[in-house]
Amino acid sequence: MYLLRSGIIYLLVLLLTVHQSFSQEKIRLINNWEFVRQDLGGIWEAVRPVGKGNPESVPLWEKVSMPHCFNSEDAVDPDVNYYQGPGWYRTLIDVKNPYNEGRVLLHFEGAGQKTEVYIYTTKVGSHTGGYDEWSVDITKAAEDFKRTEVCRKQFGGKVPLIIRCDNSRDLEMIPSDLSDFTIYGGLYRYLNLLYVPALSVDKVFATPETDAAGKAGHLTVRARFYNPANVVAAKAELRLLDPSGKRVAVKTVQLDDLKGDVQLWDLRIKEPLLWSPSKPVLYTLQTVITFAGGTFSKSEKIGFRNFEFVEKGPFLLNGQRLLLRGTHRHEDHAGVGQAMTEDMIRTEMKMMKDMGVNFIRLGHYQQSRIVLDLCDSLGIMVWEEIPWCRGGLGGEVYKEQARRMLTNMIEQHYNHPAVIIWGLGNENDWPGDFPEFDKEKIRTFMKELNDRSQRLDPLRKTAIRRCDFCSDIVDVYSPSIWAGWYRGVYTEYKQVSLDEFNKVKRLLHVEWGGDSHARRHSENPDNALNKIKRGGGADERAGDASLYGGAARVSKDGDWSESYICNLIDWHLKEQETMPWLSGSAYWPFKDFATPVRPDNPVPYVNQKGVVERDFTKKEAYYVFQSYWTEKPMVHIYGHSWPVRWGGEGEEKMIKVYSNCDEAELILNGKSMGIKKRNSQDFPAAGLRWSLPFVTGENVVKVAALKGREKVEDMLRFVYQTAKWGKAAKMSLKKIAEEDGMATVEVSLLDSNDVQCLDSTNWVRFSLAGDGKMVDNRGTSSGARSVQAYNGRAMIKVRLNKGKSVAGVTSEGLPAAFLKLGE
Repeated sequence: MYLLRSGIIYLLVLLLTVHQSFSQEKIRLINNWEFVRQDLGGIWEAVRPVGKGNPESVPLWEKVSMPHCFNSEDAVDPDVNYYQGPGWYRTLIDVKNPYNEGRVLLHFEGAGQKTEVYIYTTKVGSHTGGYDEWSVDITKAAEDFKRTEVCRKQFGGKVPLIIRCDNSRDLEMIPSDLSDFTIYGGLYRYLNLLYVPALSVDKVFATPETDAAGKAGHLTVRARFYNPANVVAAKAELRLLDPSGKRVAVKTVQLDDLKGDVQLWDLRIKEPLLWSPSKPVLYTLQTVITFAGGTFSKSEKIGFRNFEFVEKGPFLLNGQRLLLRGTHRHEDHAGVGQAMTEDMIRTEMKMMKDMGVNFIRLGHYQQSRIVLDLCDSLGIMVWEEIPWCRGGLGGEVYKEQARRMLTNMIEQHYNHPAVIIWGLGNENDWPGDFPEFDKEKIRTFMKELNDRSQRLDPLRKTAIRRCDFCSDIVDVYSPSIWAGWYRGVYTEYKQVSLDEFNKVKRLLHVEWGGDSHARRHSENPDNALNKIKRGGGADERAGDASLYGGAARVSKDGDWSESYICNLIDWHLKEQETMPWLSGSAYWPFKDFATPVRPDNPVPYVNQKGVVERDFTKKEAYYVFQSYWTEKPMVHIYGHSWPVRWGGEGEEKMIKVYSNCDEAELILNGKSMGIKKRNSQDFPAAGLRWSLPFVTGENVVKVAALKGREKVEDMLRFVYQTAKWGKAAKMSLKKIAEEDGMATVEVSLLDSNDVQCLDSTNWVRFSLAGDGKMVDNRGTSSGARSVQAYNGRAMIKVRLNKGKSVAGVTSEGLPAAFLKLGE
């Protein structure tokens, strides 16, 4: 009897599992794609059998996998403008819909920037806007094609899916090409094949609320149905599960009107568990729809929290003041452009959380649902915005795209507890795309977007950054404050911020910081501040981002060293601890990213303001943030990428230690240099700094830090050079590492006496001949064939391919250098 009962239970569980798996099937279309980066003469060129019996057929398609970006490398190629134009993708899909009268959908998580979709030669859908999600119903087109002889004979019963993406320049499309980021093309987010029954849920809108104390919770739920078969009646069962999976409440609703947004639930909850960055607890809302043709289920994660931007005051979360400690994210990565995989995204977001981030602005467009899901689960609050960025205001086509993208952003990401702000625009005071720049027309449209946002979601706030003549329209405003970079000096940060705070109802400071060329360091990083005019504000103005002309500014006249940026960040963070009225800030950005408007930067076409490089390599600034923003004990000696320091014999040099510990002991060359206590207001390095003489040659520095009873340590070695150098006269090229068939090649710039020129910033250009392949176009300090030297050196990697190669390097005015590899 026991075995029989167990067998019956197993069978029931199996049947339930099978039933639920058919509630919605999602298949990521990752492999077996072909791509061509050009336009075609017509759709027929995409579906005819290429190369079969015709070796001269064109175009030549390449095999790719998804996600995929047109501009994975050329966005940071120093010698070309990145490609802007059409590209075509094709694959075969095996359409096997498990539902009678079900629907087959293609769900795009994002594609840039204009997209057309074909089943064989039939156009089934199109979309304009590179950053929102959208779907195409291919049911009829796929069924019709499967009945053809062509399907059976030429494609073996499978269905040709062809997609044309286009990122061509278009003034009547947002974002503007004046924007300081690459407007990528391609299927750069995941594409999914969905099977759904005849009636399914398109969207669920869950609105969880609490009072400020978190004692009383309230949940309302609406749903929007996808019902092309015009099903007239259904039953909805809603279940709310707490973070442990325990059922909190259940509701059953009979539905006889499935049009529009249907109200499903109004639930009161006593003392719900509250979502916060320190405890990002998530409830699960399950919606199960049953109708004559079958069942559909949808699951959403939601969170209960209460937040407030106090007028003329700070930010409150669940009734308590919380300083928003933020950064920014562009969808951009070395070697793939915008086509970041889920693993890459997860790595990036985890690195942010480990740095101490509790807030992020997604600049300057809505981003992948994967990002939003991770913000929910990691506890990172979000400002998400539409890509109305720079250039002015276009016509009705332009405005309709902005309206549509705002609606899509809010509706698609409505349920994420992490989201607290909907951004309506960025730098809308920046003209250039149109002959007319009318501030009143921009204000009128900004008011329209603000009204739309508050109508669609009255509980979240609206915001913009840097458009002073619209600052009164939105709930929260961020002016331009770049103290110590584009204007002014960083010690003016607090006063400038207070002046701006007094002008608006609610201020949140997003975008601050400055560029740093990874691996470049300085013994005197603040020298440029002596040239800078003080008291003239700290905003960015026309021409300030240029490396040429205009008033003295650190962005043009500074050394772009990591040493300087660490000081700037250190000052900002220690000041923010003494600004009780500040709601928070967001450093710009977390990671370096590609941009077409900065060809002359030390890594060409890269905005280098990140605290990590495009390949996740941490810069020193990462640890400055950790020392202020994290609880887990950490300690880091400044200079892990600074192999050679310099100065006079016996000259005292500063060693800085970044740590969140109470105290630290420094040991230099085996001798204790004493214990220092951490004091966040003791600049720089919160008092954890030592001025000491080094020995000529190798030095070893160790530090041991204590937080309570927990001890953490760090160590580094460097060479101290006392020999003076003259002008760079020659270069030396050598292999400094090799692992798994990958060699690292380094060039050193030397004077006529073979002394390394440690302040050299010469441009160098690497080349390679032979069997190997140079790993360039990565947009990093060690992954660019044309790059400015950092402290008289530069590196690049070479994939040897089990063969022989010759690496070369040139620099204007210097003899070329060469190195044989693979021997």
